[in-house]
Amino acid sequence: MHALNGVLVSRDWLEDPITVGATALVPIFAAATVGLWLLARFESDAVWKRCCISSLLAAALALGVNQVLAHLVWARPRPFTAHPDGVHLFAGGSLDPSFPSDHAAAAFAIAVAVLIVSRRLGLAFIVVAAVIATSRVVEGLHYPTDVLAGALVGTLAAVTVSFGARPVVTWVAERVAVIVDPVADVAVRAITKPARRR
Repeated sequence: MHALNGVLVSRDWLEDPITVGATALVPIFAAATVGLWLLARFESDAVWKRCCISSLLAAALALGVNQVLAHLVWARPRPFTAHPDGVHLFAGGSLDPSFPSDHAAAAFAIAVAVLIVSRRLGLAFIVVAAVIATSRVVEGLHYPTDVLAGALVGTLAAVTVSFGARPVVTWVAERVAVIVDPVADVAVRAITKPARRR
């Protein structure tokens, strides 16, 4: 952890790009996950709707399991709290327990759920999830074991939802489609409509 965190301490030119990039990746990752629903609209394939729902449900399950582990098993202090003189904090710190990492759990839950549906797209999601998890250590917010545990929780949550809760995923996707699809249709038509000639 000290080695990864120390990378930014000795390289000022890396600090801003890495901290800004790591912060921006989280909403981009979330938007890409929701964007899977629109992929279904373009490809007319309900599997992407189910993929979107299973990814979000897996992330919610992983975050719920994390709360149990953090508050009932091990309320580990954050590195910047436990080692104030040895860890440099480069992003806004939280006083929530450090173990396991919520960011890693949610990111890997989503990425593995996508990987189960599509190897190519899933691998891209896995790479981004790994970058998000690593950035949490580099920024002094987590120990490596925090993000590894989070990744494991997320992976197990994705497998549980994708293989063990398919009827629930299908039921939720059908209900969400009733509300979201009419709006998505309008958005897709607006995007694909050719520009009018003047």
